[in-house]
Amino acid sequence: MVDTSTQDGAGEGIRTFPFPVELSVGGVGMQVGPMGTGRTWHTDAPLDRVHRIDFHVVMLFDDGPVRHMIDFAEHEAAADDVLWIRPGQVHRFSKSSGYRGTVLTMQPGFLPRATVEATGLYRYDLPPLLHPDERQLAGLRAALTYLRGEYDDGGADGTLPLSLHTAVLRHSLTAFLLRLAHLAASSAEAARSLADTTFTLFRDAVERDFATNHSVSAYADALGYSRRTLVRAVRAATGETPKGFIDKRVVLEAKRLLAHTDLPIGRVGAAVGFPDPANFSKFFQLHTGNTPVAFRAELR
Repeated sequence: MVDTSTQDGAGEGIRTFPFPVELSVGGVGMQVGPMGTGRTWHTDAPLDRVHRIDFHVVMLFDDGPVRHMIDFAEHEAAADDVLWIRPGQVHRFSKSSGYRGTVLTMQPGFLPRATVEATGLYRYDLPPLLHPDERQLAGLRAALTYLRGEYDDGGADGTLPLSLHTAVLRHSLTAFLLRLAHLAASSAEAARSLADTTFTLFRDAVERDFATNHSVSAYADALGYSRRTLVRAVRAATGETPKGFIDKRVVLEAKRLLAHTDLPIGRVGAAVGFPDPANFSKFFQLHTGNTPVAFRAELR
């Protein structure tokens, strides 16, 4: 396994681990299996230390409670809960929790674009911890069991050639993710923004460019909307202004780097679009009430 980050977790940045294709059956872009076996996860990833991954992880728990940190929030999952971690999120496994259940990992490029949109794979606004009811849980478990059976049928002894096996996996994975996406979007807040194409495009653009672009007008121009249209769409979806949404994402990334790396304050600021350390400190203090130095000190 190769660490895609050029930075060292001890002092330079947050380590980012790629999807472990070499550990998947048949080398396909997904894995599914029991938690804790080492089969469906990096054997050398620092699971109990903060890190990022560039793929999706979905865990369906058979037992609990399990505590898992995702972007400064501690989530406690019980039996039959689902935890969905998306690419780029900073997270950490708990040393004290026993992870039992089924884990699904998937490479972003494994599914076609239409499926990615339909299943909300990049809905970072949705909660990572999900609590399915009895019927939803039955559907998720049935779909996941079928997917796991098809996945295990891969490899040299499989009943299908690799191309057909991969196609079957994509369809089976899509069926499971559609159920999962429905569950994730069932809250009122999620449903309010689900169909808002303008906000969806803006959200995706901010996620991609927040480190270099803090301008609402620039985003509006790039997306082909008027500033007024963008303001209405973002406010309807989140209750925030577009500028507030951008700033919130910048602050989150700055907090990640301040909390989980030893990067100098100036380099943290530069990483989120502030070449001038003084301007970064003013921005951070305005939005958090703390200077970057004080915020870091509180967590050490």
